[in-house]
Amino acid sequence: MSEHAASPLAAVWQGYARKGGKKGIRNHILIVYTVKCAEFVAREIMTRSGDSNVQLIGFDGCTDNQYAVNQIISLIRHPNIGAVLAVGLGCEYMQPEWLAKIAREEDKPADWFSIQEKGGTLPAIRYGLDWVHQAAEVLIHTPRIDMSFSDLIIGGECGGSDYTSGLAGNVVVGRFFDRLIEHGGTAIFEEIVEAIGLDRVLTARAANDTVREQLQYTYDKALEYCKHARQYSISPGNFAGGLSTIEEKSMGAVIKSGTKPIQGVLKVSVPPPAPGLWLLDSTPDPYYMDFGITNPSDNEGLMDLTSCGCHIVFLVTGRGNVVGNAIAPCIKITGNADTFAHMTDDMDFNAGTMLDGSRSIEECAMDLANLVQSVASGTPSKSEALGHKEFHIIYKHQEKTVPPCKQA
Repeated sequence: MSEHAASPLAAVWQGYARKGGKKGIRNHILIVYTVKCAEFVAREIMTRSGDSNVQLIGFDGCTDNQYAVNQIISLIRHPNIGAVLAVGLGCEYMQPEWLAKIAREEDKPADWFSIQEKGGTLPAIRYGLDWVHQAAEVLIHTPRIDMSFSDLIIGGECGGSDYTSGLAGNVVVGRFFDRLIEHGGTAIFEEIVEAIGLDRVLTARAANDTVREQLQYTYDKALEYCKHARQYSISPGNFAGGLSTIEEKSMGAVIKSGTKPIQGVLKVSVPPPAPGLWLLDSTPDPYYMDFGITNPSDNEGLMDLTSCGCHIVFLVTGRGNVVGNAIAPCIKITGNADTFAHMTDDMDFNAGTMLDGSRSIEECAMDLANLVQSVASGTPSKSEALGHKEFHIIYKHQEKTVPPCKQA
């Protein structure tokens, strides 16, 4: 058997066929509430369904925000979503009817209602439950299709970092991303505000001159944002974990991108136009820096990555985290063996074996590839098994293009 054939990245499994040739690794029913006033009804439908395959997302605001609208639409179109129920109160800006229309255009079973028109809480819940049960029967017949690592989009971010994140956790992710890209897959890394001090490192890896300009523009904007907000992306928990400065944290954070050329910069809700390595920019655009906070929580960052089409999201956390994701399975990786042992029900992968010498970087990366293949094949991640379904969609302003290159 050749070295290539022996690699876990040569694996093939069954995914879910979607319109336009897209492929999903989950077949979720997604309930979307369009305003905070509709959240209770939407959440009750999910909870009372008794079906772990039913997921919930929503936007709290009653007024217009195109950033949030774009994100909701991108999540409806996500390949891990098989059917959509949109739930509104009846007087908010984001209308459930046109969200259901977008889902139907993707050939996904979809419905919508307003709680006001249904007659209040209990009739609305009954209607939603009936529809969810019907949709679940339809999704049993979703066509299956072969998938491989070349079909996958995987996102990576850090949360609750300690000194092991930059020495092991992010290092293993970076090596895995290198191998994923070599096999035709796509990787997205984010947290440009955790790249402070490393602009020359990023621009040196640009795939071409246009991308180099994109990276410099995105870095400069993030630096101005941090100055404007008078806060850099380093916390008391990072200090307790052994990090001392934002520059030190940045070196550990950026290493999760691996070594491959960066193909360009994505904005939130914009899918990568081609395979390879991409940087996700989640900071508000200039002149709107008071409008929305960048990376207010790990859940927001994971949802940003998911909105770009990530099938799976990595959360590298030295100190430990428990969150999941409503749409893309979350694989939590730690470089701290003590954290892995202490939070074993929540942590998926121990990269600390690289630090104790029992596994090499390459061996750890292949171990992670085996875990990814298992999760992509349907095995629940730790957060999925526990029922974690977090999400965070906020008010923000971003254009969908990155100067100087106009992306679709």
